[in-house]
Amino acid sequence: MSKWMVYGKKADFKAIGDRFGVDQVVARIARNRGNETEQDFDMYFNKTTDSIHNPALLKDSVKAVDILAKKIKDGRKIRIVGDYDIDGVCSTTILLKGLKAAGAQADYRVPERVADGYGININIIDEAIDAGIDTILTCDNGISAMEQVAYGKDKGLTIIVTDHHSIPFELMDDGVTKHFLIPPADAVVDANQEDCQYPFKYMCGAGVAYQLIRMLFMRIEYPDFEFSKDDTDCNFHNRLSDGKKRLLDELRQLAAIATVGDIVDLLDENRQIVKYGLSTMADTDNLGIRALAEVCQVDLSKLSSYHIGFIIGPCLNASGRLDTARKAVDLLNTQSGDEAVRLSQELKALNDERKDITEKGFDEAVNLIENSSLLNDKVLVVYLPDCHESIAGLIASRVKERYYRPTFVITDSSDGAKGSGRSIEGYNMAEELNRVRHLLTKFGGHPMAAGLSLEKDRIDEFRKTINDNMNLPDETFIPVRWIDVPMPLGYVNFNLIQQINSLEPFGKGNEKPVFADRDLLVKNARIVGKNNNVLQLTLEDGQGNIFKGIKFNSSIDEIPVTGQKIGIVYYPDINEFNGTRSIQFVISEWK
Repeated sequence: MSKWMVYGKKADFKAIGDRFGVDQVVARIARNRGNETEQDFDMYFNKTTDSIHNPALLKDSVKAVDILAKKIKDGRKIRIVGDYDIDGVCSTTILLKGLKAAGAQADYRVPERVADGYGININIIDEAIDAGIDTILTCDNGISAMEQVAYGKDKGLTIIVTDHHSIPFELMDDGVTKHFLIPPADAVVDANQEDCQYPFKYMCGAGVAYQLIRMLFMRIEYPDFEFSKDDTDCNFHNRLSDGKKRLLDELRQLAAIATVGDIVDLLDENRQIVKYGLSTMADTDNLGIRALAEVCQVDLSKLSSYHIGFIIGPCLNASGRLDTARKAVDLLNTQSGDEAVRLSQELKALNDERKDITEKGFDEAVNLIENSSLLNDKVLVVYLPDCHESIAGLIASRVKERYYRPTFVITDSSDGAKGSGRSIEGYNMAEELNRVRHLLTKFGGHPMAAGLSLEKDRIDEFRKTINDNMNLPDETFIPVRWIDVPMPLGYVNFNLIQQINSLEPFGKGNEKPVFADRDLLVKNARIVGKNNNVLQLTLEDGQGNIFKGIKFNSSIDEIPVTGQKIGIVYYPDINEFNGTRSIQFVISEWK
């Protein structure tokens, strides 16, 4: 059972509501999502899907675009090095389509998860040299590749790094000061750099790639254009040729898919990119997206972030997990309807297989934890030597949800052991790995998720050290259910529900709002549904008003006693049946 907490962020909610024409409840939700200034609220409520920041504010972005434009003019070969997950697949496709449209001789290389591991490596660089490549352009990787970039530079390559991951660092002798490690590339485009002026730090790799291509198109069509960091008119779209405009529309749809699939914060420009993608995907020119949606029985005209995160996205990820991510990149690049259907069917079959393997691995992990001393650890390090390494992160996520502890799942690989981690709020996984970097051969990631490689004989030492370093208080390990507004059920009406729904897309950083009410009398409670897993409740408030509630994924053990008073956490929804619309309350927890 989670601990219920109410957001305590302060603001003049009546003034905000009056200024932007929304209910005070909606104003409170917006404040809870981190909005503070009038500019923040304006971006949240009013900005259109064109509202993204000036790409020239990205450190080295102008330098990178100028390098690429010259390489294109000189006929040099450019190779994109991406990643095998959904963000890597989409950012690779964005750069590939964009470079080719700009006239580049460009191809791509996506690492094989087992053979290559994450990101650019020496073999990939040697392959590029043998193929006569002049320039390597990374996406969704490269910021941690100090040695690899240095090696490529020594071999005479031009290297541009575009990434969105945290900047690796070394702690100085005082144990506090950080010395950040930037790879010696010709240009490094990553908003997380300390001296980068870009106002939003939570882009995914595809968002960075999209911004770079926007600038590249301007540089190609207007060679003398001067990018200004003070220029607030950064909407280059209308200045470009119709073909470039149309392609940018498609590339932004790919950025939307990656933004949801890579689980970055749906705030600021990320939210606008996803809103654009969801509202325009039905008209996409991308044959691969159309075919995959059809195979997965997703109606693109009713697309939501759920469909991307839990149906389309996992299929794009599955190719890089169990086969090769080239299939996903080829799907998003194909101009053949028949090939699009064939590749979509293959990706769906791979995802179905992935689901089965994940379930078996999760069961094995739980059995190991429950029957060993792992159960006493604050940070779970689960060694599953026979697990497919591509599934480690998915299992770690499931284990983390079950036990609510930071979790690493480690498996055997061809060159030692590899692992993936998933974290809880308050535990910065990327920084904690950095503190034990002496035990690792490779690592990288975010505060909430990370990957690592190490020698097998150091797994136990890693488990001990990562736990010894844990100094968070015990309450960190109690899941918290944050409530946006304690709101009586009787306050809800159709107009309020429509205002709340207008805050979509929901996801990380812009979570679906959570409400709560208490002292509700249970008039009736029963389990219904084909699988007997839906709890139907009839509730009465203190004024005698009657409300209908529903809770999914329930069991007979969860039925409250008639006549009992309970509190609920809920979300208001509109139920339509036989042409009649009514308000129902979807309950996530009661106690």
